[in-house]
Amino acid sequence: MTRRFTGWHMTAILLGFFGLVVAVNLYMAHTAISTFGGTVVENSYVASQKFNGWLAAARRQDGLGWNAQVSLTADRHVRIEATKAGAVLADLAGSGRASHPLGATAPIALAFSQSPDGSLISSEALPQGRWLVHVSLSHRGDGAKLSTALQ
Repeated sequence: MTRRFTGWHMTAILLGFFGLVVAVNLYMAHTAISTFGGTVVENSYVASQKFNGWLAAARRQDGLGWNAQVSLTADRHVRIEATKAGAVLADLAGSGRASHPLGATAPIALAFSQSPDGSLISSEALPQGRWLVHVSLSHRGDGAKLSTALQ
């Protein structure tokens, strides 16, 4: 004997379906809000107006012919090695900032000193975790900006 499909059955199916959709949406919204710690840019319109300037600065920087490698030493100091045409750039000066990708901790100012091999080593060690490092380098009047993620 089969049971008849009534309005109560349809009501239960609709409530179950939309209840599941709402539950998944609430879970996804909660996950998105709890894992994102800040904004990427304050105003996307203003950032879009600066985009061509950022591209021009990147082209000027590429024209310098520098190749810079940013890494962490064993004791978690930031190390920068910059070369041009395969030769290490001597008399390189730099400063920078390390920030947490989601703004969970305050940024750390980085000061660099030249090591005997020509690379720059930060005087501050970075705590454990993932960091975005932004560095400004200068060499005899030329300058470059680097950004990289370190863990």
